[in-house]
Formats: sequence, structure tokens, C-alpha cells
Amino acid sequence: MSNDTKLTLDGMSIGRHFVVCGVRAPVNDPEWGPWLEEIGFIPGEEGRLMARGLPGGDPLVVRIGLSTFAMRRAEAACVLIEEPAAKSPQSPQLPKSHRENAR
Repeated sequence: MSNDTKLTLDGMSIGRHFVVCGVRAPVNDPEWGPWLEEIGFIPGEEGRLMARGLPGGDPLVVRIGLSTFAMRRAEAACVLIEEPAAKSPQSPQLPKSHRENAR
């Protein structure tokens, strides 16, 4: 999927999880790109849209990693995202030390 078909954070529904694909700063505000990356919006980072302000949905409350931010919708529109891939269920594994003792 190319960057022009990616979703942006401002279009995400409340409660949905996402994975950051990149940041695309506006032409008039190029400093937003490095700023968003500095606060944690880097490719591969997982997050969740927690809430939206009323009325109009601005600002957005976003959890990225272990941090929570309020950000304007215009800033969120710069964050390229995708929904996380569904994880396949795995059987729980014993710690390595327990596996060795079980032999």
C-alpha cells in the first residue's frame, strides 16, 4: 500500500488501535514532521485513539506507546496509519528455564 492510500489518524474511530506508518508534514508547517516523530509517532509504533473533544471532534486524545497526548485534528492528519494485523493465537510458552527442567 503506498502512502497516498494510507489512512490518517484524524479519520480513526474512537477506541481503535493503529500502527504508525509515517508522518507527512504540511508544506506550510514542515516542522510538524520532526516534532511528531520526537513525541513518538515513528513507523511501527502502536497507538490508540482514546477520545475526541466536543463539539467538532477537536482535539483528539491519542495514546502512543506509554504516553498520552491531546493533539489538534490538523496535526493528526499528518500521521499516516494502518490497522494492526490480526495476531494469530499462540499457545503459552513456559520460560526457557522451566522447559529445560521438564526434560
